[in-house]
Amino acid sequence: LAGWRGGAAGKPHFRQPAQRPVLYDIEASPYCRLVREAASALHLDLDIRPCPKGGARFRPEAEQLGGKLQFPLLSDPNTGTVLHESADIVEYLFRTYAGRATPSAYRAGALRKAGGYLATISRGLRGLKATPAKVPAQPLRLWSFEASPYSRPVRERLCELELPYALHNLGKEHWTEIGPAVQRLKPGPYRPIAGGKREAFMQVHGCVQVPYLEDPNTGAALFESADILDYLERTYAR
Repeated sequence: LAGWRGGAAGKPHFRQPAQRPVLYDIEASPYCRLVREAASALHLDLDIRPCPKGGARFRPEAEQLGGKLQFPLLSDPNTGTVLHESADIVEYLFRTYAGRATPSAYRAGALRKAGGYLATISRGLRGLKATPAKVPAQPLRLWSFEASPYSRPVRERLCELELPYALHNLGKEHWTEIGPAVQRLKPGPYRPIAGGKREAFMQVHGCVQVPYLEDPNTGAALFESADILDYLERTYAR
């Protein structure tokens, strides 16, 4: 439905800003999804502040910062920019971090928003409403990319539990990488593009697989969405 938006990233020689832009986000929102898709395409890491309906942890902060409760809300400490409206945020990200106008595939449109709504409905509205949770002392860290069907359940639960996290986007960097980690289109051992984020990840972890979660509060480090979800329930859900 999304036409592979949020799955493939651009050239691997990305430029991360000095500080991660902060996104006040609702995982189930099709408007927030447009922003996360663009961030995946740009290899851009974000600090996510989940703001599900009924949440009390970051919604007051977002309202004070933006002057109203509307999501997505982007706050970029690198430039002092604060923006509502998904189309404006996406345009800003491409202009600021890629030096270009928004590509046609990432421009907001009725069909793209409808696809986002269908995705949310198909997921049973997960990632929309807050559920009680413990407050972590430090934000978690998640390696993901927007189109990953394995990562979405993890992001949904992080949103519902209002757990802040650093989102490290690890989008696929070449068409031959399409497919799950165990069976990509290109046969043989997987070799990520030199100089990219995936190569850097593989050098540390020995593979490239998402989701991958690190929790500095407990020292936990987990692959596999089912294991991560079980960990979040045991550790943070009330």
